[in-house]
Amino acid sequence: MSAIPERFTVVLKPQLTDAEGHPDHGTALRSATVERTGETGASGFPRYAGDGVHVDIDPATRTVEAATVDGDELPYGWVAEVDEAVPEEE
Repeated sequence: MSAIPERFTVVLKPQLTDAEGHPDHGTALRSATVERTGETGASGFPRYAGDGVHVDIDPATRTVEAATVDGDELPYGWVAEVDEAVPEEE
């Protein structure tokens, strides 16, 4: 397994699908640079935090497994994703 990244940029998007049911999460409404905390989240994956966002990210798949924003769960239907356009820094 490769090294666990120290930092990611996470984007928050407002929907799971578009009006026709296609997997389209919409335009990012907020982004946050999160840094590894050294802790493991409830999901079992490394915990990252920054800019009011706390996420557990699977470093192998770059999938956000759990997220809170400003201390609250994401609103129903919202999605948190790693921004693939912004490379993480080691």
